[in-house]
Amino acid sequence: MEADADEVFMPQAGWDKVTEETSNDQLELQKRETDSVPSEEMSLRHRVVVSSPNTNVEQENILESSAEEKEVDRYCWMQELSRIVQQEYRRSSWWERHGVDWSIIGLAMCLLPAGFLCLRSQSPFLFVLGILILGLAHSVITVKGGHMTSHRTMCQSPSLGKLWATFFIEVCSGLPQACGEEGHVKLHHGHTNVIGLGDSSIWKAPALRCGVYMFVAPLALPILTVLVGLKFMMQMPLLQGLRSLCCISLGLWCHFQVLVYVSGLSLCSALGCMFLSRALLTIPFIHVNIFQHIGLAMFSPSNRPPRLQLMTHSVLNLPRNLLLDWTFGHSIVSCHLEHHLFPYLSDNMCLKVKPQVSSFLKERNLPYLEDTYLSRLQLFLRHYEELMVLAPSITDLAELR
Repeated sequence: MEADADEVFMPQAGWDKVTEETSNDQLELQKRETDSVPSEEMSLRHRVVVSSPNTNVEQENILESSAEEKEVDRYCWMQELSRIVQQEYRRSSWWERHGVDWSIIGLAMCLLPAGFLCLRSQSPFLFVLGILILGLAHSVITVKGGHMTSHRTMCQSPSLGKLWATFFIEVCSGLPQACGEEGHVKLHHGHTNVIGLGDSSIWKAPALRCGVYMFVAPLALPILTVLVGLKFMMQMPLLQGLRSLCCISLGLWCHFQVLVYVSGLSLCSALGCMFLSRALLTIPFIHVNIFQHIGLAMFSPSNRPPRLQLMTHSVLNLPRNLLLDWTFGHSIVSCHLEHHLFPYLSDNMCLKVKPQVSSFLKERNLPYLEDTYLSRLQLFLRHYEELMVLAPSITDLAELR
């Protein structure tokens, strides 16, 4: 039964999508060659090497042919890496594919009652402990759960995946499901660091000074999320917008009611605790989102490299961190490149294929970008104007060949 499930499991569409994107890259390469070289010259290219009496001409054609072969190889690397990762996926058990991540999310949900009960205490220590528990659990459920369900990596059933996405993204996170998937899955993943499409400009606030943006403004994210969601819902079809509004309102109302009737808080105290728990990890959340793409190579929409080169030059991994890996997920922190290459893998599977991906890229002299949280923080503090205010420069594709 497990083998049969592999054939219908949602990530199969992911492998097909990778193959399709790689094939499109190869067609683009062939089109470039056809456009740049006359047909007569293409047909005579290899014969010139044999028959030309000029040694320099022979060498030039040999070098040209060698460069073309290397470029074709680069277009095939993504398919080769995809086969390696797919084989590892098929060898993995359900526990490795989904069980580990469900256990982390389940543990966070089990901690919620303890957090709400701690808020009933008159002890300042227990009250603060309750906020910490609720804040950590909220990050696991909304960031890790919402991110995974937006990519449909939580379960094997597509219909259940959509249901879980509604729960984690709308009910728990307070954001319309279509909004998260449109901006993150389609734009950010489809056009990573392509200017005007997936260039992470959504995280920039040029009007804010460095210290305010890095350490104060992220605290407003719980409120901004609701406002952005309302704005997006006004642009949605009526029935779809009303459904999202009902789900988001249900989530906020339930959170508030539990704080009032279970934790015994006043109305104002309940609102304050809602805000504090939802804002607890917003500062590192913003940092992680900007550290892993901004400041890396940027590309124009009309001159973008093949998928594998695009991702390896524009995505950076942070080192493993127990707190952030558990609350945000491996695919957002320490396995971000693996996630961008194979967004249909769960957090735990991204961690499992990480050694294979890194060794594959290093063997082919492709970058595998890694840096520490502190190093990236220092970089952004020193070069905030250049990275977050001024327009990024476009990296020409020729520099990557």
